[in-house]
Amino acid sequence: MSEKVEKAKELFKQGYNCSQAVLGVFCEELGLNFETAIKISSSFGGGMGRMREVCGTVSGMFMAAGLAFSNSDNKAEQYKIVQELAKRFKDKNGSIICRELLNGIENSNSPIPAPRTNEYYKKRPCVELVGDAVEILEKFMQEVKTIV
Repeated sequence: MSEKVEKAKELFKQGYNCSQAVLGVFCEELGLNFETAIKISSSFGGGMGRMREVCGTVSGMFMAAGLAFSNSDNKAEQYKIVQELAKRFKDKNGSIICRELLNGIENSNSPIPAPRTNEYYKKRPCVELVGDAVEILEKFMQEVKTIV
């Protein structure tokens, strides 16, 4: 397990949401300070504001990829990167949709996050999904460096 994967999991366990945990471990090397990264990614936890849409780990991965690879002259290239990262995450986890990843876990429409208890961590795959997103992006970044 990489240092970034471990750190992202720890950030999540400290109470940061899934998106914050992922973007938070990449921010400084990508020219974004931690506090700004946490603010930018704060709305994307719980599948975007706890609406259980696109998994926050995936959103955080996409934000980091935007910082790493975005070229305003070529949106198609950036979209290709996002689609590849989504494919890798989906291949590993079956979906990029929060409610599908949390299948079998009761969800409410409440904006209030569930308390982070031992039971919470036993039921939810979120810590592992945080690690998966970081691992996927790290590997992709290494592959791109060897190609360029």
